[in-house]
Amino acid sequence: MAEQDLSAVNSAAAASPAPETRKTVRTFAAASFLNDLGSDIIYPIWPLFVTQVLRANMSVLGLLDGLGEAIVSLSQAAAGYWSDKVRKRKIFVWIGYLCGAASRLGYAASSAWPHLVPFRVLDRAGKIRSAPRDAIIADISTDADRGRHFGLLRAMDNAGAVVGIVISIALFDVLGYRLLFALAAVPSILGALLILKTVREPRETRTRVFKGLSLRDIDRDLALYIVLNGVFALGAFTYSFLLLDARAAGFKTGSIPVLFLAYSVVAALLSYPFGRLSDRIGRKPVMFIAYGAWAAVCAGVILTDSLPAVAGLFILYGVHKAALDPVQKTIAAELAPQPYRASVLGGFQMVIGLAALPASLLAGFLWDKLGRRTPFFVSLGLTAAAAFLLLFVKERRRPAT
Repeated sequence: MAEQDLSAVNSAAAASPAPETRKTVRTFAAASFLNDLGSDIIYPIWPLFVTQVLRANMSVLGLLDGLGEAIVSLSQAAAGYWSDKVRKRKIFVWIGYLCGAASRLGYAASSAWPHLVPFRVLDRAGKIRSAPRDAIIADISTDADRGRHFGLLRAMDNAGAVVGIVISIALFDVLGYRLLFALAAVPSILGALLILKTVREPRETRTRVFKGLSLRDIDRDLALYIVLNGVFALGAFTYSFLLLDARAAGFKTGSIPVLFLAYSVVAALLSYPFGRLSDRIGRKPVMFIAYGAWAAVCAGVILTDSLPAVAGLFILYGVHKAALDPVQKTIAAELAPQPYRASVLGGFQMVIGLAALPASLLAGFLWDKLGRRTPFFVSLGLTAAAAFLLLFVKERRRPAT
C-alpha cells in the first residue's frame, strides 16, 4: 500500500510541475512569442529593403543571409560551452534578446547595405540565448513533461511569427520600412525585461573543475543522433524553395505571404500537442511523424502542380515543423550528459546550422541545372536515410510512473 501511495504521489508530481517551474517555462514562452513577433515583422520586407531601398544585388542579399546562418551556428555552440563552464544560463538569454532589439534599430538607421553587416552579425549573435535557455528548460523538466515544455516554446515562437507577419502586412503602407524596423525592436526589449524580472536561476554548487565537453562524453546514441540530424539537415533546405515552387506552380506573388502565414498558423497550433504526444508515446514516434510529413511535402511537389494541392503542402509543412522542432531538441537534451547539456545543445544546433548553408546552395544548384523538382528528390532520399538511422537510437526518457 505504501508503495502504491508513493507511486501516486510521484505520478501527481510529474503531472503537475512545481509553481516555479511553471512560471519559468511560461516566462520563456512569453519572451519567445515577443521576440518572434519582432523578427517576423521584419521577415516579409527584409529582402525588399536590402535590394530596393539600399540598392544591393541578390549576391549581397545572399551574403548577408549566409553570414547570418554562420554566425547563428557558431554563437550557439560558443554560448552553450560558456554557459556550462560558468554554470550560468539566464544572462545569455536576456542579452541575446537585447542583441536582436539593437540590431533592428541599426537596420532602421542604415543608409547603405555595408552598414547592415555589423547589425546582421549582432542580430544573429543574439542566438546565444538558445542553447542556455533550452538547457534551463531541460534541467527543470521531468521525463513526463519535457516534451510539452519544448512544444509550448515552439508553439509560442510560431504564434509570435503569425502575429508579426500580420502586423507587417497591416502597417507597412502606414509606417514604411524604417519605422517598422524600429517597432520590431520593442517586443524583444520587453522579452528581455520579462526574463530579468521573472526568471530566477538557482545557485550552482561547483563540485569539480569544468574541463569542457570531450568526445569521451558523447556516447554512441548521441553521436548517431547528431549524425542523422546532420544528414536530414542537408536535405531540409529553407522554406524559400517551397515559396518559389508555389510561385512556379501558378500562385500570384501577392498570395505567397498568405501561404507562409498558413504554415505558421498550423505550426503554432500543433507544436504543443506534438510535444505532449511525445511525453505519452515517446520521442521517436513523433520524429517519424515529422519525417513522414516532410516526405509527403517532397512527394507532393514532385507529383502535382494543382494549386489546391500546392496550398495543402504548406499545411503539411506546418505539421512537419510542429512535430520536429520540439522533439528534436528534447531528444538531444535527454541524450546529453547533464553537466554538458548546454554544450551539447549548442553543438547540436551548430551541426544543423552548418548543414543548412550547403543544403540551400545544393538545392539552388540542382534547381537551376536539373529542374525545380530535383532538390525534392534528393531530400526524399536524405530523409529516408535519417529515418533509418533513427531506428538505432535508444531513447533516454524514463516511463512515467
